[in-house]
Amino acid sequence: MNDPKAAPKYEAIGLRILWMLVFALVWQVAQFLLGVLVVVQLIYRLIYGAPNLGLMNVGDSLSQFLAQIGRFGSFHTEQKPWPFADWPAPRAPEGEAAHSVPPAPHPVRDEEPKL
Repeated sequence: MNDPKAAPKYEAIGLRILWMLVFALVWQVAQFLLGVLVVVQLIYRLIYGAPNLGLMNVGDSLSQFLAQIGRFGSFHTEQKPWPFADWPAPRAPEGEAAHSVPPAPHPVRDEEPKL
């Protein structure tokens, strides 16, 4: 009656259910943060005429993180998302070019300080 092969599988699924519940809560927080980021990016776009590259990169990484949670939760993969895996690297933008600010010129420095 006690099949030793069935016990580890049951323990593994129990642990996976626990992780799925934890990642479901993380999903809610990350989804809210992505929504805030979208609104901030929209406001930035309206003000400057182009999206912010930093926000684009964070948004892409965050959306890939949400996709990792979805793949883990739907049993598509056994790989748990961050912090158990590396944080997803942002991909190259495919849409509108980002707003760029030219670097400020360096001031010319004298060899001796002026008194």
